[in-house]
Amino acid sequence: MAPRDAFADRVRGDLTAQLPDEDLGQDLDDCLDRYVLGSKPRCEEVEYLELVQDAIDRIERGR
Repeated sequence: MAPRDAFADRVRGDLTAQLPDEDLGQDLDDCLDRYVLGSKPRCEEVEYLELVQDAIDRIERGR
């Protein structure tokens, strides 16, 4: 496995640990695309969206 793939897997694993009740899948961009705004209480929604976007950004930056 390439180092970048291993890093992406680790980031997704960290996110899964932070959001254990969510079915995130491998493609986090798809996860955001499928998300229905208003489907969670506002404070949970903001946290969820920020955590997923942060994970996407970390994978893209590679750190």
